[in-house]
Amino acid sequence: MLILAIIVFGMVVGAGAQLILRRRHGRIDWTMAIVAGLVGSFVGGLLISLLSGDGLDLRPSGVIGSLVGALVVTAGWRWWEDRNKPTAADRAAKRSGDPRKANPR
Repeated sequence: MLILAIIVFGMVVGAGAQLILRRRHGRIDWTMAIVAGLVGSFVGGLLISLLSGDGLDLRPSGVIGSLVGALVVTAGWRWWEDRNKPTAADRAAKRSGDPRKANPR
C-alpha cells in the first residue's frame, strides 16, 4: 500500500510540475509525470528534508522539495526532447536517399 501511495504522490507532483511549466499539446504526459514526480520527489524531497533538519519524516519542506525536484526533472526532460528533435533539414535529407546528406553532422 505504501508503494502505491508513493507512486500516486509522485504522479500528482509530476503533473503539478507540468502544469506550472505549461502543458504541451494541451494535456499532461502521464509517463513524464510519474517519472519526474518519483525522481524529483526522491532527489528534491530527500535533499530539502535533510538540509532543513527534518529527517525523513513527511514535512512541508520535503513536499516543497519534491515539487522543486520534479520541476527540474521536467524542465530537463523537455530540454533533452527539444535538443534531440530532428529538424526539417534532417527529415528532408533522409527522404532524399543520398547517404551523404542523411547524417550531416
